[in-house]
Amino acid sequence: MASFLLAGTLAASAAFASPEVVSWAFSGGLRPGWQDHGWSPRKPRAAGEPERHLMGSYGGWILAHQGPVGTFGALTFQVRTFPPTGDDFLEVQLESPQADLPPVKVTAAHRKPLADGWSEVLVSMEALNPMLQPFTTVRMRAFRPLPDPGLVEFDFVGFTAPDPALQKKLEAQRNAPGVPASFVVDCGATAKDISPLIYGIAFNAQSDATNGAQWKLNATTRRWGGNPTSRYNWEISAWNTANDYFFENVDPAPRAGFTWKTFLDDNRAHGMHSAVTVPILGWVAKDTSSVSFPRAQFPDQKQFDPDGRNAGNGVGSAGPILNFDQSRTSVAAPPDFVARWVKAITEHEKKPGKTVGLYFLDNEPMLWGDTHRDVHPLMPGYDELLERTVKYASAVKQASPDTLIAGPAEWGWPAYFHSAIDAKAGFRLRPDRRAHGDVPLVEWWLQKLTAHQKKTGVRLVDVLDFHFYAQGNNIGVGTAGSTDADTNARRIRATRGLWDPTYVDESWINEPVRLIPRMKELVAKHAPGLKVAIGEWNFGAERHMSGGLATAEALGRFGTEGLYAAWYWTFPQEGTPAFWAFRAFRDFDGKGATFAEQSLPTKGPEGASLFAAKSADGSRMTLVALNFSTKDALEAAVTLKGCPAATSQRVFTYAGGPMGLEAREVAVGAPYRLAPYSMSVIELTLPVTKRK
Repeated sequence: MASFLLAGTLAASAAFASPEVVSWAFSGGLRPGWQDHGWSPRKPRAAGEPERHLMGSYGGWILAHQGPVGTFGALTFQVRTFPPTGDDFLEVQLESPQADLPPVKVTAAHRKPLADGWSEVLVSMEALNPMLQPFTTVRMRAFRPLPDPGLVEFDFVGFTAPDPALQKKLEAQRNAPGVPASFVVDCGATAKDISPLIYGIAFNAQSDATNGAQWKLNATTRRWGGNPTSRYNWEISAWNTANDYFFENVDPAPRAGFTWKTFLDDNRAHGMHSAVTVPILGWVAKDTSSVSFPRAQFPDQKQFDPDGRNAGNGVGSAGPILNFDQSRTSVAAPPDFVARWVKAITEHEKKPGKTVGLYFLDNEPMLWGDTHRDVHPLMPGYDELLERTVKYASAVKQASPDTLIAGPAEWGWPAYFHSAIDAKAGFRLRPDRRAHGDVPLVEWWLQKLTAHQKKTGVRLVDVLDFHFYAQGNNIGVGTAGSTDADTNARRIRATRGLWDPTYVDESWINEPVRLIPRMKELVAKHAPGLKVAIGEWNFGAERHMSGGLATAEALGRFGTEGLYAAWYWTFPQEGTPAFWAFRAFRDFDGKGATFAEQSLPTKGPEGASLFAAKSADGSRMTLVALNFSTKDALEAAVTLKGCPAATSQRVFTYAGGPMGLEAREVAVGAPYRLAPYSMSVIELTLPVTKRK
């Protein structure tokens, strides 16, 4: 069992004909494109030997492919347990970016006995993947405890050739008529300009510096942001990882030689706008080696950095450590420190192609007492937020009068209305808010900034900026998040919190959020003239189609709702559904074609969305159509009310496949078939009447 086979068949006894394998995931070792994401403890193995897992306590093994893999007939592998068990204990499941696939318990019907206690398992795709969706992951887990030591060995994990009968059956299902759906684009309505800055991404850490996926999105703006930027020392390119990772001073990207200058230069090279977070917390990292809670000084900590820096998490057996010494890791960073950085940026930006157009006033200040408690142990309140805003924004304006400033960059729902002092005391008591006329935090902050502008003639903040993360259970951020049917549906519905006054948030918030209209109302009432932006947003599960559809829905709503700018946190990895959601708006043909610049209103049925935009000269219209149904295709008839008939069109569709947005031939005027759980882009060429 220890060696690779040259033929495409499994090792087996002479009396048993093994299935023919056309693609391997593991045979004596991982095959190209596959990664080991399992969670069970392992026994050592030499090259060419089977995997050995200790799965006694519900252990498991995950084999993940770098991108979706194609269609097969069955999953097959060999397995042996020690001590031997004749009972069923193993469950296998595939994971797809497009659909929730069923787990299958391995029974005697799936097993064939081999020599030396091995069994060969064969599970059909009709059971594992009945709709033959592209999948990325094979998960094998023990669904019950095993007797000690619970050793399970695996080898020869592969896939057999597709089943022609099943393929034919599914092809007939996929080509069956879809559910009729009618959409209307109102070409006679006043078009609204779409800000190009809504298609933004963010830079956060070392791994981001060299990740080429961020450039393939054709995003328009990139934000220097995240918790560590609150402690960034621009003079030595160092920041502190805060409670995200053991309060350590580090170089943001030592292996890439990355600094703030590199960030700006990379953006310039890719034609991107830059948004820079400046620290107003008051402390920045003094070097790239110090830690806030060293093991030598605080040996009684619950957790230490496994990388060996002897940095602790600052939590002892009695709770958070309250021994604070800012100088252990940091130096003071007054407004002048930030002003000098802005001047240095301005000098650096004298090169052709200036990119910096906006500065953020720090990052999520109402969380400082937790995120950066090693240097800011007290909970921030109304007065501190205003005081730091005025001092640091004044310094930035003096250093760069023409650059926009955004704030307060708050993290989420409670911080729109209450300070961290209120959060600690309890929102019913809200002592800080009551001490300030019981006016919600951001409203009070805007009122005071408007009063300051009337007094001095200087507008300190130009953009009202909030962060938005859906708060529903298990929705997640980035690649995290559950992908069961209920969570997927809630994830997509959660996008309605961006705009829909009738949508009651399905979390502890339990009331309408309608974020963008809310922000606009605050500006209109308290600070007319400010722009509105979402400095961070994400709907999780970006490797799953639900995450991709939520991302596409959000990008479309940013345009229809007139948002000034938005930055995804951080950026979706190449080939994921969220990646293709960006590309649907920013490069749907792989040659730079983008969603048009002027939004038009649309109408359509529940369970689907249609976003429409026309070019400034009226010669081109783009549509992005989303089908949220996991089962039903839609036969979409699109009426262009008040528009001339299209002379030609291009259609591209993505439904989770490995090829991304694929071109399709559709006759002009014919219905568009929207596959289940899919996004489609339609580009129409329209005749233009020349003015005499």
